Amino acid sequence: MSTPYQAVIFDLDGTLLDTLDDLADSVNYALSLHGLPERSREETRSFVGNGVGRLLHLAVPAGTAPELEARCLSVFRAHYLNNMENKTAPYPGVLKLLDALTARRIPFAVVSNKFDGAVKGLCTDYFGGRVPVAIGESQGVARKPAPDTVFRALEELGAETAGAVYVGDSDVDIQTARNAGLPCLSVSWGFRSRAFLQANGAERIVDSVQDLTALLTGGLSTES
Repeated sequence: MSTPYQAVIFDLDGTLLDTLDDLADSVNYALSLHGLPERSREETRSFVGNGVGRLLHLAVPAGTAPELEARCLSVFRAHYLNNMENKTAPYPGVLKLLDALTARRIPFAVVSNKFDGAVKGLCTDYFGGRVPVAIGESQGVARKPAPDTVFRALEELGAETAGAVYVGDSDVDIQTARNAGLPCLSVSWGFRSRAFLQANGAERIVDSVQDLTALLTGGLSTES
């Protein structure tokens, strides 16, 4: 069966990698170091998706002085860079998914609102040489839901917008795909629930990595 897509852009956290526990640990390390109340795993889940600056802004108590918030962010960044692989792991089936795309010569990339060094490091450590292009948050490039990182990834892949698809787990990903002019496949195993995705305009929701693999490689109809 022919493949329905000519290129794939993946989100990272909550889509390919389960990073929640390491993110939560680094958030709570930064908060506790500054005498602030810690956050639950589920609270952290609801905060992620818009970059680490937004994550820490939501994690600190309302009304926290900007200077204290900035110190927490700095501590979080340093702690996470040194501890981002303690509990993180690919979702089951993800490596087979990436290998299936490679075997069918479907180019793919990762774009994330996580800071660029962490994105590149995690992709290298967990996916080996499978991911040819990995782009995270950096100065001078608008983060998602702006389409800039998606367009940069497609350019580095040598792929066109026409025929490409975006895969993510959040409302930010839905907005990013829309802003880039791409169809969006939303996954339900990540940081947002199926009901949340539906309420935020998901075009199609995929419930397993196996189904996603079939969709991306032509083994399952794209009609829902």
